Amino acid sequence: MTTESTGTVHEAPLFGPKSQFSAFFDDPRWALAMIRATVLEAAHPQIGAALADNSTFVTHPWRRLRNTFLSMRRMFDSDPAVREREAARLNRLHARMSGSDSRGRAYDAMDRAARAWVIATLFESAVTMCRLSGQPLDQDTMERMYAEYRTFLAALDGDAAELPEDLSDFWRYFDRVVENELENTEAASVILYRLFEHLPAPALLDGAPTLWAAGRAVVGPLLGAITVASLPEPYRRRAGLPEMPGGATLMQGAYLATGLARFLPEGWINAESIIEALSLSPDSDDPRARTVAALRARMKRASALLRLLTPLGGDTNLDPAPSAGAEGNRRSAEEFFRRVLDQTGDGQLDWPDLAAMARELSTRLDLDEPEEARLYDAFAAWWRELQAALDTDGDGRVSAEEYATAVPSLAGPALIRVAEVLFDATDKDGNGSIDADEYRTLFRTAFHRDLTTTDGAYGRSAFVGDFLSFMAGRRTGTPYDPLLTDA
Repeated sequence: MTTESTGTVHEAPLFGPKSQFSAFFDDPRWALAMIRATVLEAAHPQIGAALADNSTFVTHPWRRLRNTFLSMRRMFDSDPAVREREAARLNRLHARMSGSDSRGRAYDAMDRAARAWVIATLFESAVTMCRLSGQPLDQDTMERMYAEYRTFLAALDGDAAELPEDLSDFWRYFDRVVENELENTEAASVILYRLFEHLPAPALLDGAPTLWAAGRAVVGPLLGAITVASLPEPYRRRAGLPEMPGGATLMQGAYLATGLARFLPEGWINAESIIEALSLSPDSDDPRARTVAALRARMKRASALLRLLTPLGGDTNLDPAPSAGAEGNRRSAEEFFRRVLDQTGDGQLDWPDLAAMARELSTRLDLDEPEEARLYDAFAAWWRELQAALDTDGDGRVSAEEYATAVPSLAGPALIRVAEVLFDATDKDGNGSIDADEYRTLFRTAFHRDLTTTDGAYGRSAFVGDFLSFMAGRRTGTPYDPLLTDA
């Protein structure tokens, strides 16, 4: 394992608040660099196939962004125990992802070369963002940051052998992969051309779809053009990516403009707080929810005004009024399938969708390996139940039509087991009920919700009943809605 200090060039800590990574974490340029790095990752055939089959970035991009930022924070934490725990969690997550792409080529998320490429794209994009914004890194800073990212890889793989030890060799390695291995994969195309076009609103703007649609219609194509113009020219040429006229100038201006944030007082921009605020639901018990609620109210008024002035496409349902009565609290089969079951957004329900649910629950609750394994096993059993009941054509997947035709209760023994595993993971003292501290941990930390109970405790039967009422697809407004439906 690489140490945290490796000579005179690397006297600054490789982890913690004094690392080069921490200096960039709250930098607005990092948002542009992350999009660029994600495209370069997705252009790798193995990574692109794994993303296409297993990732929720299309249907739940804000949730994926929040989880990615949280994971990177943990991986660069100053406490070795935090880093080791997160590395173990990531390795367990990736060990469950393998298969083959549309051309029959095998992929494995634990492939060491592919994992090294992910780290390489993060480092190279950080260097590129500084150069494009007119603030190129000096050699010492660049080498210190490269040491940080190699140590990041060593924490995952046990060593950093897949990345060259010397920085000058790294640039030759990077150019070789770009020239010889990257492709115009489906995942890269989705990120560049479909993700921004259909990007769902974050929770903060969920009540103002007209305003969000108007902003997305303008910003989405611009972000796509900026990202394409910033990609290495050999990849753009091989992939046949069209460059918008003036795209290079637009890209340069975007990086220069975001680079001006260095003149703001320290602490004015906090990426983690911004991401959390975007994700807060209006009825969250988080203290920041009041500010978010006020912002949402202003956004709704602005959305209503915008709709009056510039109607978008004649869609009369862009800002629907909430339904009243009991019928308004029931889900349609189509809505439940789209928002809850189809986690990967491919229009089909199969094991990767349920694995994504288990992954999200494990991440939110920060489960240890035994609890995580029990949760995945319970979801796997539920998938076998669903497949047996709903897969009428025997293709190994459940279509929206198959689900809507059957509309089962979905609350079989396996789903009950999922709820019981979650209950056991939350009931830390094993007394058969979730006390005030335990349910705060579950609903406030994991779900950003408070839960009102009559006696200050939450029993197993009540917990299981509430969870099933959500996962059976019959009711909205349950405490679990933000867990698996948020964007």
